[in-house]
Amino acid sequence: MSNSEFTKFVEITKRLRKECPWDKEQTHASIRHSLIEETYEVVEAIDNNNMDELRKELGDILLHVVFHANIAEEQKEFTLAQVIDGITNKLIYRHPHVFSDTKVESTHHIIQNWEKLKKGEGRESLMDGVPKDMPALLRAHRLTDKASRVGFDWEKKEDAWKKVDEEMHELHHAIESGKQEDVEAEFGDLLFAMVNYSRFINVNPENALRQTVTKFITRFQYIEKRLKEMGKDIHSSSLEEMDKLWNEAKRQ
Repeated sequence: MSNSEFTKFVEITKRLRKECPWDKEQTHASIRHSLIEETYEVVEAIDNNNMDELRKELGDILLHVVFHANIAEEQKEFTLAQVIDGITNKLIYRHPHVFSDTKVESTHHIIQNWEKLKKGEGRESLMDGVPKDMPALLRAHRLTDKASRVGFDWEKKEDAWKKVDEEMHELHHAIESGKQEDVEAEFGDLLFAMVNYSRFINVNPENALRQTVTKFITRFQYIEKRLKEMGKDIHSSSLEEMDKLWNEAKRQ
């Protein structure tokens, strides 16, 4: 891509801010939800291994980056050039093994250096920098991963699994007690323990659950389709009928 192509793109976005009534009205907050939606569409394109769709969705993300920078420039907060300069300097600073003479022995060493450098940027806690609005499973995975980088972790995966087993028993006790707030707390502890264990078996819990949800949708839609072909209404079908079709869907 030439500089002229990028300049043309930026100029088009600025013209839209001046001449399009809808674009004029937008603020950082008003298009926040769209940025989140576009990000999920990028993830979906990656999950589907659809490169044509990924190309389009990355374009939408780029539009949001430039659009937010344009709004900030109008408000004299910062410019697109400052955004690019900031990320350029950050990449150089956080990769001293590439742009300086720092020696590293492994990827693990690189990650440890990365966290130290981030702390040096003014963050008070290792837990800082993980957005609160991230999906809870993904956030839990990220936080436990960050803690593990300074040695706060189980030594073996068997120990991490014992914690899962312990939380499972505590959940059963809470259910038997009948106290709903205890049930919810213990259920959360169990999920957290499972997320922690997932790191030991190289599974991203968010990805794993997304795949399972997709699988559930596919199988349930198969039930709906087959019942319709049989002239039956799903609302009046029995669990036995649906379960039989569910197993049929699994076999296929």
